[in-house]
Amino acid sequence: MPQTIAIIGAGPLGRWLALRAARAGFRVLLEDVMPSNLHHAQELIRQELSAAALPAVDFVCTVEDAVRTADLVIDCVPDELESKLEILWLLDRMAPPHAVFATPTTTQSIADLAACTYRPDKCVAIAARPAELAQGDASAIQIRTTVSTAPETIATVGQFWRALGYEPAFAAD
Repeated sequence: MPQTIAIIGAGPLGRWLALRAARAGFRVLLEDVMPSNLHHAQELIRQELSAAALPAVDFVCTVEDAVRTADLVIDCVPDELESKLEILWLLDRMAPPHAVFATPTTTQSIADLAACTYRPDKCVAIAARPAELAQGDASAIQIRTTVSTAPETIATVGQFWRALGYEPAFAAD
């Protein structure tokens, strides 16, 4: 079971994920390059969480600080090829070897993105639009995998989403 979740991007999806993960008992590291996004997220999460749960969320200013101890990293960058490649390149070099990467995308192939890392066995796609995820309406979540996705990766991602109240469905890319 993952313990520490790094969320890259404090926009609507990142804030929603950070809040849900903290409520589920995970330690959350939320990062954004835009200080205003991070400040807005901090204010929203402080309003939503009790003082006891707030220490479970750390607001950090660099990707390196976010992923240094992460078990699961979820990037909430724009669903554009260049953005996804850049963030996965950074994550691959900064995250610990055991860290799993999950990227929300409806337009990119996770097989292609994962092939650009040194850990294709630890990469999955969350097959949903960010707005759909942030609304939290569905009880099921589709996770796209590759032929090289490790069973441990599937278990880590599945445990995370179940803790958030979703039933993950895994499908090959």
